[in-house]
Amino acid sequence: MQLLSFLLIYPLLWLLSLLPMWVLYVLSDASYLLVYKVFGYRKKVVAANLKLAFPQKSEDERLIIEKRFFHHLTDLLFEFVKSLTISNRQMKRRMTFKNLEVIHKAYDQGQHVNLVCGHYGGWEWMFVLDQFIPHDSIAIYKKLNNKYFDRMVKRIRARYNTLLVPTNEALAVIAERVENNQLTFCAFNADQSPNPNKARHWRSFMGVDTPVHTSAEMLAKKYNMAVIFLDIQKLKRGYYEARFELITDKPTDFADYDITDIFVEKLEQQIKGDPAYYLWSHRRWKHRRENYV
Repeated sequence: MQLLSFLLIYPLLWLLSLLPMWVLYVLSDASYLLVYKVFGYRKKVVAANLKLAFPQKSEDERLIIEKRFFHHLTDLLFEFVKSLTISNRQMKRRMTFKNLEVIHKAYDQGQHVNLVCGHYGGWEWMFVLDQFIPHDSIAIYKKLNNKYFDRMVKRIRARYNTLLVPTNEALAVIAERVENNQLTFCAFNADQSPNPNKARHWRSFMGVDTPVHTSAEMLAKKYNMAVIFLDIQKLKRGYYEARFELITDKPTDFADYDITDIFVEKLEQQIKGDPAYYLWSHRRWKHRRENYV
């Protein structure tokens, strides 16, 4: 069944990816009407998340954010499809990076890097970063249930020399690279919702007491990795700018969870700057503290 689904869907995705971006955005506008107006995909989840994060805003204000978010979401879907065949030249023009010297300094110091970011802006296109950095790059991700689509995603990333590593294999892969003295750049979408029974740290995120992932911090302390925050801003439709900000290159100087707290604070600032570009359709607060007291 997985193979059949892949064989039916993949050719359509590949043909769509050959279309110019402006055509894909026309399709995105049409998809927005279907996703939001007709089918109401996760509208209740988005509305509930926005109410949790912005209780001080009026319903009308949250509704504006909600509609802008769904426009952005359908854009992201078609931008991902375009990733199948987009040229390096076009990719570099649409996804630009600032303050790369932060990463190069870590490399010159012989230091591994942990990049932490949230599901904000154009995170799906950040894999082109490998064209600009000297480290060997890996991205930690949640493996897809359909193994054929999982391989497709890996192939897309492999075009830019990114190795995708499932979360359950990440520790072993990173340990092996460190032992072999391979300077490694690890990228984490660190705003996922961890299992509350395994969570080591709870804190307020957008005003909601919730468990947060600490894996990036633990790895940084174990292997003396520089921790860098990635701030992705949407300049206009189809164009993003990513800026790197050093959190620390001396992780062991920090008390437990302080680095994680700094990341969460920076992510909150990013979201509050323009809430429409955060992934509100994700059930980020399903494990909030009030459900466990």
